[in-house]
Amino acid sequence: MSKTLRLVLGDQLSLTLPILESAPENAVIALCEVDEEGRYVPHHPQKIAMMLAAMRHFATTLRQRGFQVHYSSLDDTDNAQQLIPEAERVAQLHGCDEIQVTLPGEWRLAKAIESRRISRVGPRWRVLEDTRFFCSRQRFAQWMEGRKRPRMEDFYRMMRRHTGMLMEEDAPVGGQWNFDHDNRLPIDDAPPPPSAPRHRQDALTREVLALVATHFADHFGTLAGFNWPVTRRQALADLRHFITHALPCFGHYQDAISDKSPYLFHSRLSAALNIGLLLPDEVCKAAEDAWRRGAAPLNAVEGFIRQILGWREYVRGIYWHHMPDYKRDNRLAAERGLPACYWNGDTDLRCLKRAIEMTHDNAYAHHIQRLMVTGNFALLCDVRPAALCDWYLAVYADACEWVELPNTLGMVLHADGGYLGSKPYCASGKYIDRMSDHCTQCRYDPRQSVGDDACPFNALYWRFLERHADPLADNPRMRVIYGTLNKMSTEKRRALREQAETFLDTLTWTLPYGQGQHATDYGE
Repeated sequence: MSKTLRLVLGDQLSLTLPILESAPENAVIALCEVDEEGRYVPHHPQKIAMMLAAMRHFATTLRQRGFQVHYSSLDDTDNAQQLIPEAERVAQLHGCDEIQVTLPGEWRLAKAIESRRISRVGPRWRVLEDTRFFCSRQRFAQWMEGRKRPRMEDFYRMMRRHTGMLMEEDAPVGGQWNFDHDNRLPIDDAPPPPSAPRHRQDALTREVLALVATHFADHFGTLAGFNWPVTRRQALADLRHFITHALPCFGHYQDAISDKSPYLFHSRLSAALNIGLLLPDEVCKAAEDAWRRGAAPLNAVEGFIRQILGWREYVRGIYWHHMPDYKRDNRLAAERGLPACYWNGDTDLRCLKRAIEMTHDNAYAHHIQRLMVTGNFALLCDVRPAALCDWYLAVYADACEWVELPNTLGMVLHADGGYLGSKPYCASGKYIDRMSDHCTQCRYDPRQSVGDDACPFNALYWRFLERHADPLADNPRMRVIYGTLNKMSTEKRRALREQAETFLDTLTWTLPYGQGQHATDYGE
């Protein structure tokens, strides 16, 4: 009689997985902690601890539901410490002739499993689709047919109609699809943000924290203050807290940046969503219900749902539709390594320093810090996409490559030539001064572009525009700013270039230009 091993990966901790729902009585459910998955980039210790603790709690839930579970712990003496060899070892141990797994979230791992499947060596491998998303890969591919320049807004409207989310028959509630113009208030007017709920750490979680502290002590980040949900119950508590205490203000202040508060009114739900403790449908429905009962304004609810139903689903579709070539894109020919301050926080730029410190302490920075501070700075400094993509993948608890890579390479670095975003999200210090409270505590002045006290973002911004005028000057969304650049005197442009180059010369780079910190390129 055939016997299957059902392999559950660390970002697939959902009881609704087809490999669990269809598991026969004699199936063995395997969860495998392996050293390789913690090190192919130097993942933040909190990210590793969150996933391992969640895996161990999920294994307990599976056993309570009657499943036969094999759990490979990181410190098991017979652990192969690589996922595929470990799964095959466990399959042989239990007499299983087939391994079933849900599609991994990374092309790297999916490719390795596919190569093993067609090798016909060892147990058979079978890969099932991940059904936890609103939009399947097949449906996205059908939507992409004939589209040379897809746009998220078109996809989002299609998904709103498909799901009925925030719809009245075939029309959007409130008479418009997007309320983004209401969601750009600066930090100055924001009320005090709510504190994140604290999660109790049971013996299982404490055991994992000790294990990670021992095995991954050399990685960027600290375990002090660890407060990620590691059970579905904790994740649901975070969801309820966000809906009640943060969602009402989320919309207005989702683009604001605080020097003190790392979370403001953001949900912190993406990590739980990305490892499967929460499902996107239930999260969106909870937000929609809050609006329908008058507990949150429409601009906040629509903006939040757009991030999940729209953007999250869209970037996943782009990822699978274009990998592995997408990861190699570098249309702006950026060839520098990563500034060393991304690893040690040693910079006088207050906004950059606080974003890195918050990332170090919490394995978290909200989307505007990633896009307009750490990302914007890397864009203006010509950082090679592989270097920044690997850093983002490593340091954020919610970073799975299917969502991290398109956001970083396409949205942040414009390295795909405008395929994902219609313009580069480059900005001077004036933007950061308007949206944050950093600049009053910074040694640099955002009102100055040259001189010892000038904000480096300003000269770097004009240098970037000048360097990339050929591909960008005709962009309809950038013609006004290029008009300003073209009106500058030759002397002013020279002074800005010299200011920018002088600043770049003060930076220390982690590796020689042209290399990533932990390059995860996909050669054939």
